[in-house]
Amino acid sequence: MTTSLDETRVAAFGEQLVGAYVGGMVTMMVDLASRTGLLDALAGGPGTSAEVAARAGLAERYVRECLGALVTAGVVAYDPATRQYTLPAEHAVLLTGPGSVNMAPISRFIALLGVHVPAVADAFRTGGGVPYEAYRPGFTEVMDGLSRGLMDGQLLDGILPLTGELPARLADGVRVAEVGCGTGHALNLMARAYPRSSFTGYDLAEDAIGLARAEAADWGLTNVSFEVLDVARLPGEPPCTAVFAFDAIHDQADPAGVLARVRAALEPGGWFVMMDIKAASALEDNVGNPLAPWLYAISTLHCMTVSLAQGGAGLGTVWGEQLARQMLDEAGFVDVSVHDVPDDPFDSVYVARTPT
Repeated sequence: MTTSLDETRVAAFGEQLVGAYVGGMVTMMVDLASRTGLLDALAGGPGTSAEVAARAGLAERYVRECLGALVTAGVVAYDPATRQYTLPAEHAVLLTGPGSVNMAPISRFIALLGVHVPAVADAFRTGGGVPYEAYRPGFTEVMDGLSRGLMDGQLLDGILPLTGELPARLADGVRVAEVGCGTGHALNLMARAYPRSSFTGYDLAEDAIGLARAEAADWGLTNVSFEVLDVARLPGEPPCTAVFAFDAIHDQADPAGVLARVRAALEPGGWFVMMDIKAASALEDNVGNPLAPWLYAISTLHCMTVSLAQGGAGLGTVWGEQLARQMLDEAGFVDVSVHDVPDDPFDSVYVARTPT
């Protein structure tokens, strides 16, 4: 049977595909310009390709070609009369600097995960997944770069205040743990801000734990420690007043088991503060969410597959608020509230308590 095609729709979808492919390449140019310091050099003021290259300590020919991509993508402005390039201030605020609004580190996911497409394709055919170890140390570095600015800008003054009286308890002195702590930057920030409390971070990645310990030592912190541990074996004694998890639950092999271990590790009336992906659990409810394609792709290329590689649940990045609430309830948490994360459109903060 012959199916007639709507040529207008064919053309429109062709344009959509080209736009997606162009966007992927532009993302890699942003990554290059960020990691080489080119964006920082441009933020310092206008200049020719030679002047900007000298300012950044880079080879002019590479700088000029990369700037060609960024100019034609609308990221950088160009004056042909003076041959000067300019990074508009409104763009610079989103692409440079240490703050939580710098979005340039997000670009590194494309190059990192693209390398693993062949292995994930094999998992499509054979089952299983790509193990977490295959992504390191690159994944450790990318996640640290992605979260560091957010934590510096929002953890103490934006995220913790969402928990109610927990900051006051931290000031008085309590026991705190973090599951899937990565490079430990969030825990180190809290340990420095609340010297009367004691903090322990747990993560599977030895390279990440090494970086966490090094930062703690560099800061002279004596109230924080880090251990290499599968958080499915999180110790329950001595109990904690608070446990944190920053984008760490959805890619666990046994997320329900980890939530149960967290519940068992908390004292009565304790806090579980979980930052995780802001999305709905049902696919149809994510249609129209401009971030949804990114989230499902990240899940396919990392979060789901590292869980399946361990024979795990394969919960995936887009487990969504409805399922998250259900699983928190099944683990025995009460009084669950969900909040937006300042300067972070990708995540929500779940604040859950244990029964008193």
